[in-house]
Amino acid sequence: MRLLLLLLPLFFLFSGMNPFTSKEKLMKLTRVSEAYATKEKIVYKTLSGHSISHDSLRIYFRVFKTEKIIELWAKNASDSVFIPMKEFQICELSGDVGPKRRSHDLQVPEGFYHISDLNPFSKYYLSMQINYPNASDSIRGVRGHLGNLIFIHGSCMSSGCLAMTDDRIKELFVYCIEAYNSGQKEINMDIFPAKLTDVKYSGLKSGYSKNKDKISLWADLKKSYDLFNLTKVLPTVKFLPNGTHEIN
Repeated sequence: MRLLLLLLPLFFLFSGMNPFTSKEKLMKLTRVSEAYATKEKIVYKTLSGHSISHDSLRIYFRVFKTEKIIELWAKNASDSVFIPMKEFQICELSGDVGPKRRSHDLQVPEGFYHISDLNPFSKYYLSMQINYPNASDSIRGVRGHLGNLIFIHGSCMSSGCLAMTDDRIKELFVYCIEAYNSGQKEINMDIFPAKLTDVKYSGLKSGYSKNKDKISLWADLKKSYDLFNLTKVLPTVKFLPNGTHEIN
């Protein structure tokens, strides 16, 4: 039994935990309880300041690689639109603008994703796994060599992940637990090369005009970026057989 207890944390280090693990169970874990001890009041105060209840919380993340920012948007389950809550500065991320297309390229992915795992036993304190490769990556990437295990995590060191510092990952972790606890089934996270204003998008197209892969992906991301900025409603994204997306 003692050996089993010693090995259990190692198992979760690599496997993570189902994001639907109950808040009650997660709160028994040291790092999660530490996160709540320092961030729960801040999270609840931020939510109440925007008339959002943690009991009906729905959240959405947008990542901008050039600006090194994660935007948090939130709403009540009964609300139709999201409102901006907070920006989190990314401490470190590797690679350049453009999607991840193979393992060991040190690229942070770009595209339409969601949080697939919460890991309270991470090598980097706490981490949230992104569902890379998504359906588009699997079509457009190097088959059999796509890589995986892309996380938002603590610390300030990146080899294809989004490193936030331990302090910032605590707050992000609490938001995710609260959203799942209130019934959210999937937390979307869209990763952009930059804030795709018309000027920035034009510059990217001009600078990478010969890279059809990047231009195609950025065109889809631009549609989503503009639609969300206009409506504050999360667009529906359909993955198409050629690796592009239908945005509605």
